[in-house]
Amino acid sequence: MRILVTGGAGFIGSNFIRYWINKYPDDHIVNLDVLTYAGNLDNLRDVEGRPNYKFVRGDICDSELVDSVMNSMDLVVHFAAESHVDRSVMSSADFIRTNVEGTRTLLDAARKHGGVRFHHISTDEVFGHLGPDDPPFNEETPYHPRSPYSASKAAADHLVRAYFYTHKLPVTISNCSNNYGPYQFPEKIMPLFITNLIEGGKVPVYGAGKNVRDWIHVDDHNRGVDMIINNGRIGETYCLGGGRELSNMELTKMILEKMGRGEEMIEFVADRPGHDLRYAIDYKKAKKELGWEPEIEFSEGLAQTINWYKNNTGWWQKIKSGEYRNYYEKQYGGKK
Repeated sequence: MRILVTGGAGFIGSNFIRYWINKYPDDHIVNLDVLTYAGNLDNLRDVEGRPNYKFVRGDICDSELVDSVMNSMDLVVHFAAESHVDRSVMSSADFIRTNVEGTRTLLDAARKHGGVRFHHISTDEVFGHLGPDDPPFNEETPYHPRSPYSASKAAADHLVRAYFYTHKLPVTISNCSNNYGPYQFPEKIMPLFITNLIEGGKVPVYGAGKNVRDWIHVDDHNRGVDMIINNGRIGETYCLGGGRELSNMELTKMILEKMGRGEEMIEFVADRPGHDLRYAIDYKKAKKELGWEPEIEFSEGLAQTINWYKNNTGWWQKIKSGEYRNYYEKQYGGKK
């Protein structure tokens, strides 16, 4: 197949490209990424020289560019998104533009080129949040986004479904819980805490650390996406969860313990506005229809992730210092 991956220089997208190109070496991948602050070609140094991989720097809102790269594609896997909740609270414009208008641009191009198979990557945050005793989200949970980020992703989900019903575009959607693993941008909680501790710094915990998230390793997530693409029913949504709920305080203590640090390294900071209490996903549908379930046990996956950041200090130090931006300014002209 010829596959267009959007946002493939980001955390989950780059891991997906590596996963796919190793499992399906006869397929050809075009990685379309505008290289915002979270896009980093260092994530893909080990695949960039392969003859079946090509990088195109560009904006998914650029209809002419999207039209040109969509030509001859068999599949679109749409990861590209502005995804950091804190940034969406400060300013929502980029989130609406990329997550909604960018998705619309891709859908129109897929439709124009004969109905290209389209898989859309979404989030559990579109469902809102849960109380301590509420059952986990599933594919029938009503949408109730509570941040500009999750509202923009909810709008994108609705657009994808609308193109299926209105235009018969062959789509699937996956809503996933919190990912962790290698190459995650160090503004997110897990790599931020790990890299801060490696540097001797403290870890900033929002509020009292009571917010709960469901954690899934990025490799389990991408294996689920693979199974949806190959075996999922067209027009359907599949929820992919890790089955491992942890409060932020529980996660913090696990990281501290595995890194040999004490609770004196915790720094409590003011809570995020509208901070969702709890996310959790029921993945029974994916298990029943696809045979998918998470395989990487969380404690093991966390230890592997910590070791990866310890062994790849050059990767994240360039990001935290801002040095990685200079490369893109020189390489492509203009700032990230």
